[in-house]
Amino acid sequence: MARVTDGDSNLTAFALLVLVGCIALVGGWWRARRAVRPRVQAQLESAIAPLATGAGPAPTPPMRQDRAALGRYRVEREIGRGAMGAVLLARDLGSGRFVALKTVALGGEFDQHALAEVRQRFLREAETAGRLRHPDIVAVCEAGEDQGLVYMAMEYVQGHDLQRHTLQAGLLPVPVVLHLAARVADALAYAHRQGVVHRDIKPANVMIDLDADTVKVMDFGIARIADSSRTRTGVVLGTPSFMSPEQLAGQRVDGPSDLYSLGVMLFQLLCARLPHEASSMAALMSQIAHERAPDIRSLRPDLPEALADLVARVLEKRPELRPSDGHQLALDLRRIAASVEACAAPRVPPEAGVFVPVVKFSRDDPGHNSAA
Repeated sequence: MARVTDGDSNLTAFALLVLVGCIALVGGWWRARRAVRPRVQAQLESAIAPLATGAGPAPTPPMRQDRAALGRYRVEREIGRGAMGAVLLARDLGSGRFVALKTVALGGEFDQHALAEVRQRFLREAETAGRLRHPDIVAVCEAGEDQGLVYMAMEYVQGHDLQRHTLQAGLLPVPVVLHLAARVADALAYAHRQGVVHRDIKPANVMIDLDADTVKVMDFGIARIADSSRTRTGVVLGTPSFMSPEQLAGQRVDGPSDLYSLGVMLFQLLCARLPHEASSMAALMSQIAHERAPDIRSLRPDLPEALADLVARVLEKRPELRPSDGHQLALDLRRIAASVEACAAPRVPPEAGVFVPVVKFSRDDPGHNSAA
């Protein structure tokens, strides 16, 4: 049996004292850092308050060295959060412009052996999305990796997504919904011609600013990354309701699949509910694969028959029965919108038309010529 000497005991006691001291120092640093964060956060929110009110970018403040940075972007604050990461408002240190950084913490979502492959796939998808140049598609500036995060830098878009307009109290007028959907369909038609499929069309991925007449489709290619996650069910759980039957079945996904998802979004924007709803994932997948969506007129009798027929066609189970492409769908939506607007326009009575009513003069009026 080994004998413990006084020297060994003294060494052990000294090591314990050092360990306790280190823990105390780290604890004090952490408490001080947490105390500073609210003040720094308040300064950041004050600096970018005009962005939230639509007043445009704030005057360029001096850059603080204590702000986090990703690549060449200085992070201002978090503006959103998704299943795989946060969306950050950041400033490009080169140009001074604001961008939105979509981050993905790959280490927490993927097995180690798949990490390198997924990283490359993310960067490749971002590069593909960056080639899309359309007024109704969010522009991707670049993608990179820093501090264990891969990120995609996109143009910063003011406004809000369509999610709030899927609730009964927030439904938009029918012509507005149709024109918005038509612009999304045109954007998809452009992307499909470039060989890019979105895979995750839903209200949360469409930003709008009605006052500025802005529509922006976001997140091209992100769904392909999420689809590879080891936590597939946890990551994709929020979007199966918008997936086409072929996408849920794991088959090849192309343009008609995106149009089906747009049809689900259109249904929800018009009726404040999804075409298929179930209490379990298995039941939902079965409905999407085998059951026809309800006729929208059974939920809203005020909607025109032509619109009900078009929505039913977009939600067909077989891809070949859907509209041929996004451009054709956009034309049909605009035609129906024009018809709805024409029916809603007030009718001008005949007497209020462009012709001036005839004024009859009396022969007895001495101020006018007479036939005498």
